[in-house]
Amino acid sequence: MQPINPLRVLVACEFSGTVRNAFLAAGHDAWSCDVLPSEDGSNRHIRGDATTILDDGWDLLMVAHPPCTRLCNSGVRWLTKAPPGKTVPQMWAELDEGAALFSAFWNAPVDRICIENPVMHKHAKERITNYEPFAQSVQPWQFGHGEVKRTCFWLKNLPPLTPTDVVEGREQRIAKLSPGADRWRERSRFYPGIAAAMADQWGGLQPINRLAEAA
Repeated sequence: MQPINPLRVLVACEFSGTVRNAFLAAGHDAWSCDVLPSEDGSNRHIRGDATTILDDGWDLLMVAHPPCTRLCNSGVRWLTKAPPGKTVPQMWAELDEGAALFSAFWNAPVDRICIENPVMHKHAKERITNYEPFAQSVQPWQFGHGEVKRTCFWLKNLPPLTPTDVVEGREQRIAKLSPGADRWRERSRFYPGIAAAMADQWGGLQPINRLAEAA
């Protein structure tokens, strides 16, 4: 069913199409954007730098999986002892790049914003413009997937998601993935149950700019 007020939704840093397709199925004008091509070959995918299209009149910006390696707590150790093939100055430069990207999304000219990311360390927080603490953390098992993978949502003008299908099972599938060239791809893949909850719960919100016009 077509929603009464379809939203223009940009899903940045997504090549799988999972979140984009959830909003499309709910009747919204949804697009994904990533430097990689879309896995499903959709014509609703923009290949390129999402920061260049942030001012194109979106009602909702969902950043599905921004590069977070240097921002998250699990990677803070590399800032003092770099991994093989890297130097400590390179690690700090990559941290600055990651923080700048997060800042661009968080301060985008879009009324409603959600950014997914793991818990950040203090050096990342210090580098993000207008940083605010994350609004909520969720688990896949709250939305129909019997797995453990905590992720945090930074929300602007969006309510926290309400769990839709709490299931048994607490498998650490992501943590057990074997090393390999495609491990990063599987680790970044979004859960359809969470995407469906976003489309259902956030897709029904009236765009803020239209509320202002009606006032």
